[in-house]
Amino acid sequence: WPCSSCVHWGMQGVRPLQVVWEQPVWSAQDQHRPGCDDWCRQLTVSIDGKPIYHFVGTSTFSEYTVIHVGCLAKINPEAPLDKVCVLSCGISTGLGASINVAKPPKGSTEAVFGLGAVGLAAAEGARIAGASRIIGIDLNTSRFEEAKKFGCTEFVNPKDHDKPIQEVLAEMTNGGVDRSVECTGNINAMIQAFESVHDGWGVAVLVGVPHMDAEFKTKPMNFLNERTLKGTFFGNFKPRTDIPNVVELYLKKELVLEKFIN
Repeated sequence: WPCSSCVHWGMQGVRPLQVVWEQPVWSAQDQHRPGCDDWCRQLTVSIDGKPIYHFVGTSTFSEYTVIHVGCLAKINPEAPLDKVCVLSCGISTGLGASINVAKPPKGSTEAVFGLGAVGLAAAEGARIAGASRIIGIDLNTSRFEEAKKFGCTEFVNPKDHDKPIQEVLAEMTNGGVDRSVECTGNINAMIQAFESVHDGWGVAVLVGVPHMDAEFKTKPMNFLNERTLKGTFFGNFKPRTDIPNVVELYLKKELVLEKFIN
């Protein structure tokens, strides 16, 4: 970064003029880097005067891309790329959201909001971590049968109830779930996921990316009652060091990636 005031004071261990790499999801929606106080512009590629935004340092929907070395992970050459490629984004995001961030204790209850690929990976992560009840929440009932393969033990469709889903879950779990992971990006689902966890020890993890102008609104007492709200990007995995380890889980058949591919 070119200016000495770019590095935010909150980036511990980083000093001005050091080389760092931080690529937020927001770069797909605007040009602000959250670690920069001076609104420095890094997105310099344009076509016909229109900026070409970069998504989290990889932009993998393009046929060709030039990426920073920090976005490359060296993995076991025995791993089939047509299978482990799914670990480069969504599957690792869901797995890590449960394993690394929510960290459900063995025998606990975790609710997963949204049963797309990321949500199914979160359910799989909860299963690996040892959660005994994994409650899948989705508006599409057809997803429930498939979700059983990923560890879901119970299912709730909010459309089947005449009360808020957080109240439904509180009744099902004697006060609230131990952990919840939100994988939709819908701001209402995010609020519901937080308000679904138990007072005193409940932890909610936000994974989905909402619109940048969306606002999270809840009662302050939810925090005073010791509920915890967390957010995560890429499941808190460090790509270069952690992805090779996740690949090894697949090669040891402790993680079945074929379930995610159709």
